[in-house]
Amino acid sequence: MESINTINNFLNRLIENKIYFRLNKVRPESIMVEIAVPGQRWEIEFMEDGTMEIERFISNGIIYDESELNVLFNEFSD
Repeated sequence: MESINTINNFLNRLIENKIYFRLNKVRPESIMVEIAVPGQRWEIEFMEDGTMEIERFISNGIIYDESELNVLFNEFSD
């Protein structure tokens, strides 16, 4: 139950600090908390074994127009 307390305390802290988040499930052995803050997105996974994995995605500040969607479809379509 320690890991549930850890996740719950973390979520309560996000709420208290008015930081937007959502829960997700990507891997069978973890629960992911996705956080969006200006210029960054965080993925924090709470693992079954009690460990935590954190990945941060930081914006380069460039704003693209709709032509950038071609890159999305050209590079990432199956």
